[in-house]
Amino acid sequence: MNRPTPKDAAGTPLPAGYGGLRKLQEEFMRYQRASFPPRPPRFFALELAGETGELANLEKKVWKGRVVDEADFTDEAADVCIALLNFANSRGIDLAGAVERKMRHIDDRRRADPEPPLPPDSP
Repeated sequence: MNRPTPKDAAGTPLPAGYGGLRKLQEEFMRYQRASFPPRPPRFFALELAGETGELANLEKKVWKGRVVDEADFTDEAADVCIALLNFANSRGIDLAGAVERKMRHIDDRRRADPEPPLPPDSP
Protein backbone atom coordinates (compact mmCIF):
# COMPACT_ATOMS: atom_id res chain seq x y z
CA MET A 1 0.00 0.00 0.00
CA ASN A 2 1.65 3.26 -1.12
CA ARG A 3 0.39 6.26 0.80
CA PRO A 4 1.89 9.69 1.22
CA THR A 5 4.38 9.71 4.06
CA PRO A 6 2.59 11.38 7.00
CA LYS A 7 4.60 13.92 8.96
CA ASP A 8 3.99 15.37 12.38
CA ALA A 9 4.73 18.91 13.56
CA ALA A 10 8.39 17.98 14.01
CA GLY A 11 8.54 16.66 10.45
CA THR A 12 9.15 13.07 11.56
CA PRO A 13 7.76 10.75 8.87
CA LEU A 14 6.40 7.28 9.29
CA PRO A 15 8.02 4.74 6.96
CA ALA A 16 6.76 5.25 3.41
CA GLY A 17 6.28 1.53 2.89
CA TYR A 18 6.84 -1.91 4.31
CA GLY A 19 7.53 -3.83 1.13
CA GLY A 20 11.05 -4.74 2.24
CA LEU A 21 9.68 -6.47 5.32
CA ARG A 22 7.13 -8.33 3.20
CA LYS A 23 9.84 -9.52 0.82
CA LEU A 24 12.08 -10.60 3.71
CA GLN A 25 9.22 -12.55 5.28
CA GLU A 26 8.52 -14.30 1.98
CA GLU A 27 12.19 -15.21 1.61
CA PHE A 28 12.25 -16.62 5.15
CA MET A 29 9.17 -18.71 4.33
CA ARG A 30 10.88 -20.18 1.26
CA TYR A 31 14.03 -20.94 3.25
CA GLN A 32 12.14 -22.49 6.17
CA ARG A 33 10.07 -24.72 3.88
CA ALA A 34 13.11 -25.85 1.87
CA SER A 35 15.45 -26.44 4.79
CA PHE A 36 13.48 -27.64 7.82
CA PRO A 37 10.59 -29.98 8.63
CA PRO A 38 7.20 -28.34 9.23
CA ARG A 39 6.76 -27.08 12.78
CA PRO A 40 3.65 -25.80 14.55
CA PRO A 41 3.27 -22.16 15.60
CA ARG A 42 3.82 -23.07 19.26
CA PHE A 43 7.36 -24.22 18.40
CA PHE A 44 8.16 -20.77 17.00
CA ALA A 45 6.32 -18.99 19.83
CA LEU A 46 8.50 -20.80 22.36
CA GLU A 47 11.60 -20.11 20.28
CA LEU A 48 10.67 -16.42 20.15
CA ALA A 49 10.11 -16.29 23.91
CA GLY A 50 13.47 -17.96 24.53
CA GLU A 51 15.40 -15.67 22.20
CA THR A 52 13.69 -12.57 23.60
CA GLY A 53 14.60 -13.75 27.09
CA GLU A 54 18.24 -14.12 26.08
CA LEU A 55 18.25 -10.55 24.74
CA ALA A 56 16.58 -9.24 27.89
CA ASN A 57 19.11 -11.11 30.01
CA LEU A 58 21.94 -9.22 28.30
CA GLU A 59 20.28 -5.92 29.22
CA LYS A 60 19.86 -7.17 32.79
CA LYS A 61 23.59 -7.89 32.95
CA VAL A 62 24.37 -4.35 31.77
CA TRP A 63 21.88 -2.95 34.28
CA LYS A 64 23.74 -4.82 37.01
CA GLY A 65 27.01 -3.26 35.90
CA ARG A 66 28.50 -6.18 34.01
CA VAL A 67 30.32 -5.77 30.73
CA VAL A 68 28.59 -7.35 27.75
CA ASP A 69 30.13 -7.58 24.30
CA GLU A 70 28.13 -5.46 21.85
CA ALA A 71 28.28 -8.36 19.36
CA ASP A 72 26.15 -10.39 21.79
CA PHE A 73 23.33 -7.82 21.44
CA THR A 74 23.63 -8.02 17.68
CA ASP A 75 23.47 -11.82 17.67
CA GLU A 76 20.51 -12.00 20.04
CA ALA A 77 18.60 -9.26 18.19
CA ALA A 78 19.08 -11.24 14.97
CA ASP A 79 17.83 -14.39 16.71
CA VAL A 80 14.70 -12.53 17.88
CA CYS A 81 14.05 -11.22 14.37
CA ILE A 82 14.46 -14.67 12.82
CA ALA A 83 12.18 -16.26 15.41
CA LEU A 84 9.54 -13.56 14.88
CA LEU A 85 9.58 -14.02 11.11
CA ASN A 86 9.28 -17.78 11.50
CA PHE A 87 6.41 -17.41 13.99
CA ALA A 88 4.55 -14.95 11.75
CA ASN A 89 4.95 -17.30 8.79
CA SER A 90 3.73 -20.28 10.80
CA ARG A 91 0.57 -18.31 11.72
CA GLY A 92 0.04 -16.84 8.26
CA ILE A 93 0.51 -13.31 9.62
CA ASP A 94 1.24 -10.58 7.09
CA LEU A 95 3.81 -8.90 9.30
CA ALA A 96 4.32 -5.94 6.95
CA GLY A 97 0.60 -5.18 6.86
CA ALA A 98 0.27 -5.62 10.62
CA VAL A 99 3.26 -3.37 11.34
CA GLU A 100 1.98 -0.71 8.96
CA ARG A 101 -1.45 -0.66 10.64
CA LYS A 102 0.09 -0.64 14.12
CA MET A 103 2.51 2.18 13.26
CA ARG A 104 -0.37 4.36 11.99
CA HIS A 105 -2.29 3.63 15.21
CA ILE A 106 0.75 4.41 17.40
CA ASP A 107 1.48 7.60 15.49
CA ASP A 108 -2.14 8.78 15.74
CA ARG A 109 -2.04 8.24 19.52
CA ARG A 110 1.40 9.85 19.81
CA ARG A 111 0.24 12.99 18.02
CA ALA A 112 -2.99 13.16 20.03
CA ASP A 113 -1.21 12.73 23.37
CA PRO A 114 2.56 13.34 23.12
CA GLU A 115 4.78 11.73 25.75
CA PRO A 116 7.15 13.91 27.74
CA PRO A 117 10.82 13.13 27.16
CA LEU A 118 12.27 10.41 29.37
CA PRO A 119 15.05 11.42 31.73
CA PRO A 120 18.49 10.13 30.73
CA ASP A 121 19.52 6.83 32.30
CA SER A 122 21.24 7.37 35.57
CA PRO A 123 24.28 5.27 36.46
